[in-house]
Amino acid sequence: MNRTFETLEFNHILKQLEEYAYTERSKEKIRALEPYLRETDVKVALRETTEAREMLDKFGNPPLVTLDQVEELLNTAQKEGCLTAEQLEYIGITLTAVERLKDYLSRGKHLESGLPFYEADLYPMTDIKEELAASVRNNQVQDYASKYLKDTREQIARTEEKMRTKAEAVLKANKDAVSEQFITSRNGRICIPVKKDYKFRIPGTVIDKSSTGATLFVEPVSVAKYGEELQLLKLDEENEVRRILYTLTALIAEQQELFYENIRVIEKLDFIFAKGKLSAAVCGTLPKINLERRIRIRNGRHPLLDPTTCVPLDFEIGQKTRGIIITGPNTGGKTVAIKTVGLYCLMAQCGLHLPCGEADICMNSQVLCDIGDGQNMTENLSTFSAHITNALDILRRVNRESLVVMDELGSGTDPAEGMGIAIAILEELRKSGCLYLVTTHYPEVKQYGENAEGVCNARMAFDRETLKPKYRLEIGRAGESCAFYIAKSLGMPADMLRRAS
Repeated sequence: MNRTFETLEFNHILKQLEEYAYTERSKEKIRALEPYLRETDVKVALRETTEAREMLDKFGNPPLVTLDQVEELLNTAQKEGCLTAEQLEYIGITLTAVERLKDYLSRGKHLESGLPFYEADLYPMTDIKEELAASVRNNQVQDYASKYLKDTREQIARTEEKMRTKAEAVLKANKDAVSEQFITSRNGRICIPVKKDYKFRIPGTVIDKSSTGATLFVEPVSVAKYGEELQLLKLDEENEVRRILYTLTALIAEQQELFYENIRVIEKLDFIFAKGKLSAAVCGTLPKINLERRIRIRNGRHPLLDPTTCVPLDFEIGQKTRGIIITGPNTGGKTVAIKTVGLYCLMAQCGLHLPCGEADICMNSQVLCDIGDGQNMTENLSTFSAHITNALDILRRVNRESLVVMDELGSGTDPAEGMGIAIAILEELRKSGCLYLVTTHYPEVKQYGENAEGVCNARMAFDRETLKPKYRLEIGRAGESCAFYIAKSLGMPADMLRRAS
């Protein structure tokens, strides 16, 4: 299916969808997204997209947050590790985000929607959130996290103040012996800058010296006697901070199941709201899903083209018509038309809205396509060989529930032979009972389309007065390649056109 995704540019749709997701797991789910094969699954996915779009239109974007890092922190907590103040503060912030998301979902409970009821599956864990808010802030454990920590830090502050007071008294008493009239800190110890010649004036320990050696930084004895007391207090502070961090980590570990439930719900909502955001971005509408092998599109626009210049597509296949053969000028939009239909089928079965007025899409077991020049340099295949290789692969895999999209069927070889091969392939597709869309230039293929049961011709409209394509699909009428008209519009001389005709 990946080759089909690339050919129909569904991979670009998935990239757009991924940009609207926050969590890594949702992004992974989007990258692995493939069409659902059961009608019930498709309808559930579409309903979720519709509900998300409704809430986005009414209430704006939800306050979603990624919890990828929280899962890693939970693993640490489960292993009896100790989370840092920064990590605990982050968990508190995510719980606040969970609370805001609950409030957002609650606003939609009056809607006929199932999404607001996810609110009951989110747990803000208010007690833990408040405990974290009171204990950690600015990546640090706060004084009020415990009475003992507060008292210890106050003692530290008083002791440091005593040390500064003693140092300033020594400084004031020895003005002639110091190089600067202020105290300083070296290696975490309060010092006085003493001139080298007065190093024995002030009793104390030399902690450091200046780059020139002219100044010695001395810790006075009167200050040092408080140093041991300060170190013991700081050790008490460190132990109490560690105890608080372990206690908070244990609280997180005790509620790990609720955290994992929050992660699960947020990832699911993230995926659903990403689909809703894509719907809003492309002005999407909810397609109907049928089991009757019918595709109907009104005012369809290719989601990757500029909507202001893209000519809307009206298309219908099914019931008695199983195959459509589209003809018309090369620049008329045939390829865009069939790619739009194929892309719509993939999007609808993945639960995505379609940028159109309305759409009724059938369930397909697979979408098979052969579009582009098909040259395979690694296998040294020509355009024709590549087309035939793709066609044979399609015929081996096709079944009644398939949608087949083929561009320029039978091209790349002698027209007479290519025409015969094209008709043979079309007949096999018709026998399989699948739905198929084919573009071609061969007039004999158009004739086949007029006579074969269940097959219908279509054309891309062309304005012969302006010599410009109208990019509008007209079902029920065979078109012409309009090569002479296009050549004339591009400047081919009249005498060359006469010789060509």
